[in-house]
Amino acid sequence: MRAILFLALLLATSFGFSQTTVNGKVVDQNSQPVPGANIVIEGKAIGATTDFDGNFSLQTSEVPPFQLRITSIGYSDVTEEVTSNNQTLTIVINESQTFLDEVVISASRTPERIFESPVTVERIGVSEIKNGTAADFYGGLENLKGVDVNTNSLTFKSVNTRGFASFANTRFMQLVDGMDNSTPALNFPIGNLVGLVEPDVLSVELLPGASSALYGANAFNGILFMRSKNPFDYEGISVSIKRGITSQEAAGDNAYTDVGIRAAYKFSDKFAGKVNFGYLKGTDWAANNIDDKNTPGGTRDNLNYDGVNVYGDEVATNIKDVALTLEGLGILPAGANALVPSEIVSRTGYDEGDLTQYNAESIKADWGLYYRPIEDNSLEISYVGKVGTGTTIYQGTNRYNIDGFFQEQHKFEVKNDNFFVRGYLVGDKAGDSYDMVFTGININQIWKDNNTWFGEYTGAYVQATLAGATDAEAHAAGRAQAESGRYLPGTPEFEAAFNKVIKDPDLSKGSQFYDQSKYYHADGNYNFSHLIDWAEIQVGGSFREYSLNSLGTIYTDIDGPIDYSEFGIYSQVQKTLPFEGEKSLKLTGSIRYDKSEFFDGFYSPRLSAGYTISRNHNIRASAQTGFRNPTTQDLFIGLDAGRAILVGSAPENLNRYSRDYDISATGQLQYQQPSSITQTGAAAYNNSYSAASVAALGETGDPSVLEIANPDLVKPEKVTSFEIGYRGKVDKLVIDFSTYYNTYKDFISQEVVVSPFYGEVGDGGLSVAAIANGDYQPYSTYTNTDADVSSYGASLGLNMKVFGDYNLGGSYTYTKLDFDRDANPDVMLNFNTPEHKFKASFGNEQLFKNFGFNVSYRFSDDYFWEATFGNGVIPEFHVVDAQINYEVPSIKSSFKLGGTNLTGKEYYTAFGTGHIGSMYYLSWTINN
Repeated sequence: MRAILFLALLLATSFGFSQTTVNGKVVDQNSQPVPGANIVIEGKAIGATTDFDGNFSLQTSEVPPFQLRITSIGYSDVTEEVTSNNQTLTIVINESQTFLDEVVISASRTPERIFESPVTVERIGVSEIKNGTAADFYGGLENLKGVDVNTNSLTFKSVNTRGFASFANTRFMQLVDGMDNSTPALNFPIGNLVGLVEPDVLSVELLPGASSALYGANAFNGILFMRSKNPFDYEGISVSIKRGITSQEAAGDNAYTDVGIRAAYKFSDKFAGKVNFGYLKGTDWAANNIDDKNTPGGTRDNLNYDGVNVYGDEVATNIKDVALTLEGLGILPAGANALVPSEIVSRTGYDEGDLTQYNAESIKADWGLYYRPIEDNSLEISYVGKVGTGTTIYQGTNRYNIDGFFQEQHKFEVKNDNFFVRGYLVGDKAGDSYDMVFTGININQIWKDNNTWFGEYTGAYVQATLAGATDAEAHAAGRAQAESGRYLPGTPEFEAAFNKVIKDPDLSKGSQFYDQSKYYHADGNYNFSHLIDWAEIQVGGSFREYSLNSLGTIYTDIDGPIDYSEFGIYSQVQKTLPFEGEKSLKLTGSIRYDKSEFFDGFYSPRLSAGYTISRNHNIRASAQTGFRNPTTQDLFIGLDAGRAILVGSAPENLNRYSRDYDISATGQLQYQQPSSITQTGAAAYNNSYSAASVAALGETGDPSVLEIANPDLVKPEKVTSFEIGYRGKVDKLVIDFSTYYNTYKDFISQEVVVSPFYGEVGDGGLSVAAIANGDYQPYSTYTNTDADVSSYGASLGLNMKVFGDYNLGGSYTYTKLDFDRDANPDVMLNFNTPEHKFKASFGNEQLFKNFGFNVSYRFSDDYFWEATFGNGVIPEFHVVDAQINYEVPSIKSSFKLGGTNLTGKEYYTAFGTGHIGSMYYLSWTINN
């Protein structure tokens, strides 16, 4: 027993003598503490992090002397030598003179100075978030050069670059710690719903333009790469609390709350964990545009009124056909139809404000467990889980109240400095979400079905005409009779009908948005740089399997989930060729092969060169191709959106969608057609006219203007992109310039077509009669255009220090679409970006001790918004945001008082959305 005790004491003593302790403090050039700085032993995975006061303590088995490397975002790296045990250090690190020294990893999947990146990269970190003028870090992305942030609602913003996007932004990828956070049901991310809680944000990188060579199909237009803080490097509890108001003419002044909490703890050198929680609540930007979609400048007095934010008035019919039917049934006397004009009349709809409470809410949480099994080795094994639920407004083909939408992610990952392998699951549930257009339509149906309403309207019109009324008086009498007994918002009858409709997923009776889809994803990457000296070589790949499950409410999956998969593999080689002095040439070649089970495989190469003239001057050029597989909606959607039916063009999908239609009285009597028919989605692709030519027929009455559509089935889309750029510093001025030219092949677009209920398109007879009689169905098809589509543009960013320590920055972005719209009126490109954008900022992080401020300005030129919900001109806008902040080191706190859109002039970034008002907030951040 004594021997055992003696041995234990000896081991403990030996262990104690083997420990080296280093204490210290990290400060900036103004002797202010730098919290969150990383102190790592050179060549080892051993380190510590400074607390809010800049202090740290490091224990290691390393025997002095050895080197410490001190790093912090926004500061230049410093190396300090430890010469003895129990040494106390005061380490001074200087703020980076320019962003050129910042390190990014997204451009090449390997750490590199942003100065040396082979492609354009935008980046924000902890410092930029702290000094930003936006209410949250995600909203702050709209101040980046070349970036479009379209505001769908208060809690749903869509990020994009270089055009070609609606809120269903399937061309742009968003990764959070390597996980795609697009929703399985919609195939695109709903803002930051299951993204990051602000205290956990380490950095955000954005690559504009095609990134398919490394990241696959959905990185067609760019990629947003968000990274969180690792609990091994960032310990402690951090809290962010924001309170304020939103102010809008339509919705008034309403409270706004945003809370984020982060708790991380390193249990040992091998095990660490973290938990994050976020809560946001406010009132959404109310949408109250009552302009008539059918008649520019039209009002509610129009017979066929269809208000932009009015729902239920999409249902319309020709009262001449109603009169013929009623006459045939003996309800109207013989010859009464001669008194009725051939005019289309719509039902009376409900304003959007009657169908939603405009709640904006987001609740999200994530947690992670991290294990480093080998001492002095970067190998790390982790599990991360994320959940998020929220209420917001989404605008797609219709306007949707997303209520209680839930998304979850679970990831398991193994990685070290040279490789990673991860697999994750993404699943969603639609909650109590519903389509507001069909809510209005079906409340009307519950109150008074369409046949009864139009019958009463037509009957009253005939009676008024027989009594000597004018046409206008007869129409007024018809609507008054049809509207008798209407359910008014706020009444028990309306509320009962509303609650019934939003709980029913059958769009013929209800409006519920049902979904429980998911996808499984795995990817990996290996970097051979530690094994090979002559170049850096990486290889990797990914696999994804979709499982669509909407019970037939979105997709044609009424008989069970739809499963399909895709995979990709890639390789990249980088070689730096040193020249005389600081000059060097960095060459990068990448290629990726992707294959969907529905399409042939496709290669995406990228070649780039970066020539470093000196440490402060770099010229880059790249040429790459990208591709985009058709999305889940492009392939398998089967959704009646009211104005048109959306039918995906996977071959097996065409006959999965079918619907019964009534034939007009004229069609039955004059053309011997049955009273009803069944038509499948195949008709949209095999027997259809273009919508533009059908409109021309209505205007001219000339059948020769009809053009056969019969769009081809959709296939992958391709882009070839060329980019040239320069990054550099001239005295105090930092310059970042890039210009690009993109050409597209097989551009995926939606084309609206019209399919007659009888006859074959091009027959010159029966199909023309069907169109003339209103016996047809509009479809929105998914296809590729053979038209020439190109775009080009340039961005210039300038930043410098002025008047000492003041930061002055600005950027200008030019974006242009090259497309013959007149020759292709039915092709919908959704370019949706202004030709000219200008952004500027001015501030000082230390105007005086612990006090800073920042002011930012954004200008957007007017532009034309094109999407399935509606088209229209977005007026130019000017936005001024500002904030002041004050640090209180004694309580480890930072306070910020800020406001957005301080001029109060409301604006909007998309047709049909609510106008964006002002926001005022006060935030308190603790230990971050």
